Amino acid sequence: MGQIEWAMWANEQALAAGLSECEGVWGVWGTPGSVLVCLLEYPRSKRQKGSTMERCGQKYLTAVVKLLGPLTRNYYIRAVLHAALAVPAGFLLSTILGTVCLGIASGIYLLAAVRGEEWRPIEQKPRERPQGGGTMKPPPSNPPPRPPPDARRKQPEVGG
Repeated sequence: MGQIEWAMWANEQALAAGLSECEGVWGVWGTPGSVLVCLLEYPRSKRQKGSTMERCGQKYLTAVVKLLGPLTRNYYIRAVLHAALAVPAGFLLSTILGTVCLGIASGIYLLAAVRGEEWRPIEQKPRERPQGGGTMKPPPSNPPPRPPPDARRKQPEVGG
């Protein structure tokens, strides 16, 4: 069985926390903090194995996250940031759900960082055009239904 990529779980958890904290208004610090969490967590990281589905419009925020470099790529920093943002939100009842989600995300990011995971952008590979040359097979010579390969051998003609 494969390894669990903890950062993907933390990403979904932190995005949900940021969205739920946007609803509860908790002053000058809270709303920008929840918007920061949403902007930081919206771009998904590339998986180590397999394919990763990119979120709609992710490529624009990926450029911003890449620009900030190790501050956004390192999961230790994300864990500390989310834990620091969760503390002031914990004092209001309207933001308790977001606080719990952000605390859980912080713990999962810490686990991901300990296991050596790091945020990597999803790079789009340029699509190659199929070359119309020697790779194409010629069309079949006899129409369907085609006989099995043994019966395809030409029968000797009976002439007279």
